[in-house]
Amino acid sequence: MDPTGLGLPPLAAAFVFGLLGGAHCIGMCGGIMSALTFAVPPSMRSPARLGGLLLGYNLGRVASYMLAGALVAGLGTLVGTAHDGLRLVLQGLAALMLILMALYIADWWKGLLRIEALGRRLWRHLEPLGRRLMPVVSLPQATVLGAIWGWLPCGLVYSMLAWSLATGEPLQGALLMLAFGLGTLPALLATGLAARSLGNLIRHPATRTLAALSIIAFALWQLWSLLPQVNAHATHPPAPSDHSH
Repeated sequence: MDPTGLGLPPLAAAFVFGLLGGAHCIGMCGGIMSALTFAVPPSMRSPARLGGLLLGYNLGRVASYMLAGALVAGLGTLVGTAHDGLRLVLQGLAALMLILMALYIADWWKGLLRIEALGRRLWRHLEPLGRRLMPVVSLPQATVLGAIWGWLPCGLVYSMLAWSLATGEPLQGALLMLAFGLGTLPALLATGLAARSLGNLIRHPATRTLAALSIIAFALWQLWSLLPQVNAHATHPPAPSDHSH
């Protein structure tokens, strides 16, 4: 099976990656979720209203992930159409990015932080827009703020975007990021609602190690699945285009 064909298993894997990446999500975005919660005026902090605002933040965030996934997958379409070999390179890069994600989640190696730096220039322009929406008192406000927050530089998101790029199909890229975004919801909703037991479980070193090993196993499976295509491409390279007519 093509690991980027996006049948149910890859979408399920993307969801699980989001779920297992919860420890990083809590560390990076937990403070934001708590700040957004406490910024709501005390008179408006009923459980129902807070739950609605938290859902709005996250719906906007996941929508931004989907847009980014569609955009980079569109770029992947152009690259893949231009050259079959480049498509295989992108798929291999996506698998390697997943391994970097795993090392990051387990706190074994933080090289992914260097990739996060690539998005900081864009974030410097977006962050002031988000601050203007504070304090959030309505669902539309929360959704717009979440959509801005979705562009926060994040190594996990960039790893998944590399996978979206390798799909080469905008709809598939958007669906992949949707599945990943939904997987991150439990950790961030738990943080926003102060669910300490779930947060502690997600942050536990054993949980992070299990998450990392699972992602590495999937990435290695991806690379193994690509080997027949790489061998076929090396044995039977595409014929050069005929421009004589």
